[in-house]
Amino acid sequence: MRMVDVIQKKRDGDTLSEAEIRYFVNGYTDGSIQDYQASAFLMATYFSGMEPEEQGALTMAMADSGDRIDLSAIEGIKVDKHSTGGVGDTTTLILAPLVAACGVPVAKMSGRGLGHTGGTLDKLEAIDGFHVEITEKEFVRQVNDLKIAVIGQSGNLTPADKKLYALRDVTATVDSIPLIASSIMSKKIAAGADAIVLDVKTGDGAFMKTPEDAEVLAEAMVDIGSEVGRHTIAVISDMSQPLGYAIGNALEVKEAIETLKGQGPDDLTELCLVLGSKMLIAGGKAKDTKEARQQLQRVIDDGSALELFAKFLEAQGGNPEIARNPELLPKASIVREVKSTSTGYISKMEADEIGVAAMLLGAGRATKEDEIDLAVGIVLKKKIGDAVQAGETIAVIHANSEQTQQTEKMLVQHIHVSRHPQKRPELIYKVIDRIAK
Repeated sequence: MRMVDVIQKKRDGDTLSEAEIRYFVNGYTDGSIQDYQASAFLMATYFSGMEPEEQGALTMAMADSGDRIDLSAIEGIKVDKHSTGGVGDTTTLILAPLVAACGVPVAKMSGRGLGHTGGTLDKLEAIDGFHVEITEKEFVRQVNDLKIAVIGQSGNLTPADKKLYALRDVTATVDSIPLIASSIMSKKIAAGADAIVLDVKTGDGAFMKTPEDAEVLAEAMVDIGSEVGRHTIAVISDMSQPLGYAIGNALEVKEAIETLKGQGPDDLTELCLVLGSKMLIAGGKAKDTKEARQQLQRVIDDGSALELFAKFLEAQGGNPEIARNPELLPKASIVREVKSTSTGYISKMEADEIGVAAMLLGAGRATKEDEIDLAVGIVLKKKIGDAVQAGETIAVIHANSEQTQQTEKMLVQHIHVSRHPQKRPELIYKVIDRIAK
C-alpha cells in the first residue's frame, strides 16, 4: 500500500477502506508517513468529506493508536459525557454526582482548560486538597464504591489524534466535520465509555456558531457512535450567552453546589436535567425522559446528590465541608460591580468576549504554560431578556489585581441593552439519538 494512492483515492471522492485508513493513522503515528503527505490527506478529506463507515474507521484507528482504558471491572454501563465547550460550562461538576446518585457509574477522565476558564480538573482543584492523580486500580475501586471518580487524561491516550490535531491547526483543516467528530469520539472510546452523551454547543460562545452547523457535527458524531457500537446521544444546546451566571473556577464550583442543592440558575439546571436524563436512559436506569427526570429531581430534593458530591471530594483528598459551605472556596481580594449605562432589556451577551474578559483576570489560560488564578472571574447579574435600569449592576468582577478596567470596559461593550423587550434564547435546539449497530 502506498500513501500517495490513499491520498489520490480520497482526493477523487472515493470511499477508503478500513485497512487504508489504519495504514494512514498507524504510519503517521509512528513517523513513517511524513507531515506533507498527512497534510495532503487532511486537505483531501476537508474537501471530499467522509462516509459514516470511514469516520468510524478513523475514530477506532485513532482510539487504538495508544492506551485504551479498560473499565470492564466497573459494574454497570459506563456513560461518558462530552461538551464541545463554551463559557460558564459547569455541567460536569453537577452531572457527575447527580447521575451517579441515580446509580449510573461515572468514570470520568477530564482535561485542563485552554481559553476562557479552566477545565474540569482546574475547577475541582479550587477545592482545598482535591487531587486528580490516582492509580487506575484506585479509580476503578472508587467508581465501584461511590459510582463516581474524576482523574486526568492518560498521557498516551490517542497519540494519533494529538499529532493530527496539531497538523490540522497549521493546515486550515480544523473545521472539517469528519475530522472534528472523529477526534472527539476517539478520545471518548479510548477512555472506555460504553455509551456517550454529547452536549453540542451553538452560538456566539461556541465553536459551531449556527444551529445548522451544530446539527451537522452532532449527526456526524452520533453516526460514528452507531458505527462503532456505542449508544450515542447528542443534545444541541444554546451558547449565545454564558451558561449560568458564574465564569471562573471557584465561582463555577460554588454555582455547581448551589445547583445540586436545587438553587442554581434556571438554564444550567435545565440543561443538567436534559443531559442527565439522557445519561440515565443510556445507562439503562430509566426507560424514558419522564422517569429519568423524576429520578434526578428526587436526588436533588432529598440531598443525596449533594451528599455524594461531598463523599467524592473526600475520597480524592478534598475538603467535603465545601459541599455544604461553598464560602470555604478561594475568594478574590477585590469585588467590583459593573453598572449598566442604559435602561431597557438585555438583548445580546457576546459570550466569547465575556469569556475573554474573565481570562484577562487570570481565570483561564492563553497558553498551556499560564497559571490560573482559581479565585477570580465574573458573576453575571442579568441574562438576555432581563429588564435593566441605568446604574443597575449587570455583572460583578472578582479580581486579585487592581487592573480590572479592561474587563469592566469589555463587559459594558459586549453586554447589549435594547429599549424593546427581548425574547429569551431557546436552550435546547434538538436531540439526536440512534441505537448502536
